[in-house]
Amino acid sequence: MQKLPDYKFWFVTGSQFLYGEEQLKSVENDAKDIVAKLNASGKLPYPIEFKLVATTAENITKLMKDANYDDEVAGVITWMHTFSPAKNWIRGTQLLQKPLLHLATQYLNNIPYADIDFDYMNLNQSAHGDREYGFINARLRKNNKVVYGWWGDEETQAEIADWEDVAVAYNESFKIKVAVFADKMRNVAVTDGDKIEAQIQLGWTADYWAMGDLVQVVDAVSDADIDKKYAEISEEYTLTPGKNDPAMFEDHVKYQIREYFGLKKFMDDRGYTAFSDNFEDLYGLKELPGLATQMLMAEGYGFAGEGDWKTAALDRLMKIMSHNKQTAFMEDYTLDLRKGHEAILGSHMLEVDPTLASDKPRVEVHPLDIGGKEDPARLVFTGSEGDAIDVTVADFGDEFRMIMYEVEGNKPEAETPFLPVAKQLWTPKAGLKAGSKAWIENGGGHHTVFSFAVTAQQMEDFSAMVNLHLVNIK
Repeated sequence: MQKLPDYKFWFVTGSQFLYGEEQLKSVENDAKDIVAKLNASGKLPYPIEFKLVATTAENITKLMKDANYDDEVAGVITWMHTFSPAKNWIRGTQLLQKPLLHLATQYLNNIPYADIDFDYMNLNQSAHGDREYGFINARLRKNNKVVYGWWGDEETQAEIADWEDVAVAYNESFKIKVAVFADKMRNVAVTDGDKIEAQIQLGWTADYWAMGDLVQVVDAVSDADIDKKYAEISEEYTLTPGKNDPAMFEDHVKYQIREYFGLKKFMDDRGYTAFSDNFEDLYGLKELPGLATQMLMAEGYGFAGEGDWKTAALDRLMKIMSHNKQTAFMEDYTLDLRKGHEAILGSHMLEVDPTLASDKPRVEVHPLDIGGKEDPARLVFTGSEGDAIDVTVADFGDEFRMIMYEVEGNKPEAETPFLPVAKQLWTPKAGLKAGSKAWIENGGGHHTVFSFAVTAQQMEDFSAMVNLHLVNIK
């Protein structure tokens, strides 16, 4: 399973010396109380650590520089308890290279009418301080996140939690490495892209590898490891030989396990977190990786078919945001255009991620009409229902563009006995006609990442962090 570092977030409270030491101590105590209760809420995926009450340009700048060079720090959360002169924040904010969240909140969630006095007013100036601080971030074109609301509300905590996942994905984006086996499918346009520009803007590294490099590792996998894994998946999934000879079925499933171990070792030994292969070049392999790829995706590796390294990287990125829940490489396949039934049926030959499954997947072996290789084993299952998003990234030469719409995920209306693949049905919330038309007009490709767990807002937040042009079709 793909692991992430033990990330944390620093919490900084803005104030100034004007109010005196006693008031500054109250500011610090309130901030520490907020941090402790946010951590104790159980709502945040990553812990927050109180750092200081920021009162000078010098201590703010030093903190931001320290945050940049502490690999455990995924981002900085700021709160203006009082009025913090924004000129103090300029240099530190300019230097900060990690995500920034401005928590526009107040220690108490009410106005204490019976007791309020000037001391209270001086101490609790969040409404005042937020605007001073917000101005300088806007002036610096920081594109930081603003979460507004009382820190104790579940809605506010959920917004912080969602942003934390995006901030961690931002940090991890610069570690995403895609192994591209055999390059992209010939004559296809949308899967191509500028690898250097992607690494500069998005942090993604994509490296070509020849199939022979992979085949050597696949062939070296031990039979003992394969047998052990076969026993494990017979418990996790339902083995369904169907009309196949049982010995032939087992042999083909075990070959997929061999490919699984080979791909996993190849990537782990070289630091890759995602990969892509191409059915037009399988030299040295007996089968196109199907079950092998699905098992790796279930463990958090990113994937996209036909050499589409951009979507493989996007898949890995969104798996980080979602903690690998219900997030999958996808492809638009066929349409239901009947009134009242408008929908897209998504799949991809073999490689549909089992994190989408609503039932227990079956391991089946069937012929594949492309690639010219032996019949591959694959997981067959039905997708899920609920609100989801569908996202793609395309290279337009002068920019990378992310194209997205929110969708309603559904299960197929009937079984498909002659199409033994995993399937997910969805309909754009903008409507099939309007949504698909806008997708085509904006240059959206057929390879996407489909997620029930990542929100449109999270993708908007990530796009702002990396200055990526996002088209959200509504």
